[in-house]
Amino acid sequence: MFEIAEYIGIIAFVISGFLVGVRNKLDLLGILISTFLTAFGGGLIRDVIVNRTPYSFTHTAPGILVIVLMLAMIISKIHKKPNLENRVLFILSDSIGLVSFSISGALLALNVNYNLTGVMALSFITAVGGGITRDVIINEVPFVFKTGFYGTIALLVGLLIYLLNLLNFINFFTLLIVFLLGIIVRVIAFYKKWSIPLGQI
Repeated sequence: MFEIAEYIGIIAFVISGFLVGVRNKLDLLGILISTFLTAFGGGLIRDVIVNRTPYSFTHTAPGILVIVLMLAMIISKIHKKPNLENRVLFILSDSIGLVSFSISGALLALNVNYNLTGVMALSFITAVGGGITRDVIINEVPFVFKTGFYGTIALLVGLLIYLLNLLNFINFFTLLIVFLLGIIVRVIAFYKKWSIPLGQI
């Protein structure tokens, strides 16, 4: 289940990382870096924290997958279409990547016997670490700091998976439900512009 979540997250974040690079008018190398950071950054930080060799360094498929998807998007000229940020493709890919990596981070944390704090932290870091690194490099305020329901969803996913584990109820179907709920809430939050402004606290 960890690998399924990991590969879904990589595929989804390759698309969103590519589109962010195009939006910022980066050259081909810049877009490649943006794509790799988005797809692998959170996982690299996560694996360093749990003291294991990064997944993308021990498996060939993730790197090949990134290159193939990038070439496919370039050939299809997806980058020449306007309004990238408002397109369904960008929103869905970013949401799928966020939730998938939240799940893989939480599962790995449970595998190394982390407590609730560790599970939620690893879920959050895996989901948003790559995006934060990418945004800092291209000199943007990280997206997770501009909306309260981006990183919050990663934390909620981590919490749900921790509770499911306590109940010995983690399986493909329960994780699928968490996955779908996370995406639905993220998409609704984006279009409804949900946030947690300081003035309301």
